[in-house]
Amino acid sequence: MTPELMRACAYYGMGQMLAFFQVFSQHIWPWWQGKPVLATMLFGVPAGFFFWFATREAVLAMGEAWGPRMLGFGMSYITFPILAWYFMNETPFSPKTLLCIMLSFCIISIQLFWKTS
Repeated sequence: MTPELMRACAYYGMGQMLAFFQVFSQHIWPWWQGKPVLATMLFGVPAGFFFWFATREAVLAMGEAWGPRMLGFGMSYITFPILAWYFMNETPFSPKTLLCIMLSFCIISIQLFWKTS
């Protein structure tokens, strides 16, 4: 795992955490209900920067567009279940969710460790 890929994973994780709060804060804390512009500005703008930097680092490391796309997708199945469990009391331990998490680890592993040409 290269330093670029480690940074990409960290940036994807931060972007996904902020995106989670952008869209789910209204369901976690009543204060956020009816404040889509504030949530978008406060969480969405920084999330966009994290995704931009994550994609830059991942493309530098992988030399392609599909690898970073799959890496970002797979990372979301790590961050979302943790945040949904902690903040919304939704278990990540249902068979469907566990299978999705396992598949996301497979996707991440393929993108990180399967070297093409």
